[in-house]
Amino acid sequence: MSEITVTVKLFAAYQEAYGVPELVLEFPQDTQVVAVRDRLLDEHPELAQLRDITRFGVNLQFVEPDTILQDGDEVVLIPPVSGG
Repeated sequence: MSEITVTVKLFAAYQEAYGVPELVLEFPQDTQVVAVRDRLLDEHPELAQLRDITRFGVNLQFVEPDTILQDGDEVVLIPPVSGG
């Protein structure tokens, strides 16, 4: 099975954990966007509190967690933010 490459834009706690604004990751074809979040949480367990409250964006559109990624997609994980 071939792989796809996606760019993951990081914000808030995700960016703080990784120390960079974006990642380029490879996944198997037919991967759901939720797998991106799961991979980041596996790599940084301190982000586990974001598991159920992160929203997903692909190519500047909000999407459901079961959205299938395509090669070259730009993924955004959107944690809740506060401020005014």
